[in-house]
Amino acid sequence: MPWQILLNRRDRLPANPDLEEGFATLLHQMGAVTPFELAVVGARMMATPGLAFLVGYQAALRMLWPSAPPSLGAMCATEQRSLRPADMQTRLSGLRLSGRKDFVTAGDAADWLLIAARSEQPGEEPRLSLAVVYPGEPGVRVEKLPSMTLMPDISLGRLFLDNAQCELLAGDGWDAYVKPFRTLEDICVLSAMTAWLYGVAQDSDWPQTLQLRLLALLAGCAEVSRQAPSSPAGHVLLGGLFAQFEGLKGEINEALDEGPPQWAAMWQRDQAVMDLAAGARGKRLAKALAGLSSG
Repeated sequence: MPWQILLNRRDRLPANPDLEEGFATLLHQMGAVTPFELAVVGARMMATPGLAFLVGYQAALRMLWPSAPPSLGAMCATEQRSLRPADMQTRLSGLRLSGRKDFVTAGDAADWLLIAARSEQPGEEPRLSLAVVYPGEPGVRVEKLPSMTLMPDISLGRLFLDNAQCELLAGDGWDAYVKPFRTLEDICVLSAMTAWLYGVAQDSDWPQTLQLRLLALLAGCAEVSRQAPSSPAGHVLLGGLFAQFEGLKGEINEALDEGPPQWAAMWQRDQAVMDLAAGARGKRLAKALAGLSSG
């Protein structure tokens, strides 16, 4: 990444309650960028931690699917709080989808949706395919859910599919998409939230040593973003980055408390988003460490 772009960037976009329009404005201002540049520079330009998270989430989608349309999208995998293929009820039949997804980030604002759906034949082991549908098409309905205390500016949706026509992506839905997406999302969200904090640090004149350590963390994120999401070594390095971030929390909170109160209030409200996937991340790290030591 051309780091001078981040170092010299001082502008911040106003919060736009229309998430799709706000993301389109960001892409227009940034021009052609890599997903990692989107996660870092784009998040630094956001007005809130929630909007920075959304930019990181969009970057992860583009790492997963490089041909993604240049508009807001969402991954729809979770059903009843589970990602296990055996627990999913959404079904693919030919090029038609039926089922329900309960937790879709910015689903009501998304222009396209990636759907994980069961596609095995009767009697076979559960197998997933990944399909694309477009809100507003016949059989595709997104219900907006009440906002949460955490990141209230990012909407959540529940998706209903009733014999909806879809397009299929090549490859196994679990191994090629759902499983790696969780790692890519961790990398991009950590990058985005660190970049947002770095922007606050610049604007609030935080101690230089803290600003430099935030930059060093972003440099580590850049390296991990180049690793295959299935790489055990990559998971170990990612675990190290989250440990670094955890180690900075005390100084970050202290710097926020000494600066403009709006930044501290936003971060206090939304910082728990960094812990949402901690359990799954910890299991991946333990498995990676065990694999490396046995090798």
